[in-house]
Amino acid sequence: MLENVIQDGSWLPLTFAFLMGLSMLIYAILDGYDLGVGILIHKATQEEKDRMIASIGPFWDANETWLILGVGLLLVAFPAAHGIILTELYIPVAVMIFGLIFRGVAFDFRAKVPQKQKGRWNKNFFYGSLLTALAQGYMLGSYIIGFDQGLGGILFSCLIAFAVASAYCLIGACWLIMKTEGDLQLKAIRWAKLHLIASIIGLTTVSITTPLVSNRIYEKWFDFPTLFALAPIPIATGILILCLFLFLRILPLANDRYCWVPILLTVGIFTLSFIGLAYSFFPYIVPEKMTIIEAAAAPDSLMIMLFGALIVLPILLGYTALSYYIFHGKATELRYD
Repeated sequence: MLENVIQDGSWLPLTFAFLMGLSMLIYAILDGYDLGVGILIHKATQEEKDRMIASIGPFWDANETWLILGVGLLLVAFPAAHGIILTELYIPVAVMIFGLIFRGVAFDFRAKVPQKQKGRWNKNFFYGSLLTALAQGYMLGSYIIGFDQGLGGILFSCLIAFAVASAYCLIGACWLIMKTEGDLQLKAIRWAKLHLIASIIGLTTVSITTPLVSNRIYEKWFDFPTLFALAPIPIATGILILCLFLFLRILPLANDRYCWVPILLTVGIFTLSFIGLAYSFFPYIVPEKMTIIEAAAAPDSLMIMLFGALIVLPILLGYTALSYYIFHGKATELRYD
């Protein structure tokens, strides 16, 4: 079987699907926390806002690179699927791009305008972050139900939009727990507790809805003995959620020990949720319409692009790791002069 996969070239589309999924997961984690910080900023004092911005300043722009890589891989490796998905999601994609531009402008302007004008750009940074998160959540919800444009589909997508925004706030709050201290850290703990509950509601909604909208997905999860083989995914997710809930109740500890544990647990929850969603839709890249193999570009084209991906991906991973190593520790004042 392995020899047949190698000979017919089907491993190439699967490889690109894996790389695209990996890029999207890394983006959801990395840009997720800085979008979450941007949404949470409206609840902080002016001094806390400056510290929150400082905590994401060295990273936020590079985090968006993973979105570009993921969408780029979709375009070059699966052009047919790219056309369908982007057509169905044209409006939320446009809204997301506007939000990303808006928050980028606000981020730079707030650091350069006089102090009395900074509040306006803080609000604009909040609006841009919230708009981006809601647009991404709406796209996820629409994708899950196969781009249903009926009233029920729109309402479901709106629900997932708010759930994703809350999940970003959760990981953003956990990032602040690790990067800040004092009153702001205590606020971040309270924010994390609140948005953990909202995130659980969103995750439960997706877990229930996904098998209900597709008999194929239902059978993949609940057919015997597959049910027992897949049980570790929801069980492990539940354990991580419980651990996060319990850990948030005992923070902060003396000497700020284990302040990194909440974000590590949240990353685990994000990863397991993504794995479960990817398994549900595999081998389809357009839900119930087009498989990964059907949507893939020609094998010769994929082989050429693979060499490029194998060069770009390690560079991105190396740069990301280096930046987080250099700027590890508690956030300090962010300056541009």
